[in-house]
Amino acid sequence: MRTWVSNTVMHSYPGMVALVTTEWAGKQNIMAAGWHSYISYEPPIFGVAIAKERFSHQSIEQSGEFAINFVAEGYADYIQYAGTISGHKSDKLEQLNASYTKGKEIGAPILENAYIAYECKVIDQRTYGDHDWFVGEIVGFYKDEAVFQDNGLPNWEKLSIPLYLGRSQYMIANKEAKVIDLYQDNK
Repeated sequence: MRTWVSNTVMHSYPGMVALVTTEWAGKQNIMAAGWHSYISYEPPIFGVAIAKERFSHQSIEQSGEFAINFVAEGYADYIQYAGTISGHKSDKLEQLNASYTKGKEIGAPILENAYIAYECKVIDQRTYGDHDWFVGEIVGFYKDEAVFQDNGLPNWEKLSIPLYLGRSQYMIANKEAKVIDLYQDNK
């Protein structure tokens, strides 16, 4: 039975994890972010929540830019590693042996293995509790068309997406997962 509780209840998973890449003062970084969202379609705007103690926070604040990368199941280790090691003392991209290119409009790395990536220039930064919400205008897009259907949805025969459950656990959205079409099911 549902009851009222006095402590914070966190329930926002499962969800896709974005790999946020940055570059500032010659140092690149990658971090995993579970709290992110498309904010506007036109103009294209994306936001990500980052704690102030994260190395990526300083990098984004100083450079005014960041990239958002989404990777398939085969690169879920990027998510786990980037979310558990600090960029203050190590080059996580090098340690992951991650292939990347510099963005066309920004200096942040764009992961070669990302099936979707956005280049973002910061247009706003606000503090909400223990995180800052960085809002970026998307100034560049990357998409692996081969893993999407003509209608824009993932082609589950070609793409498996890791979804974060919490506590270093993941589930995989793929062709084995049951797709429920509420519109069709309610006819």
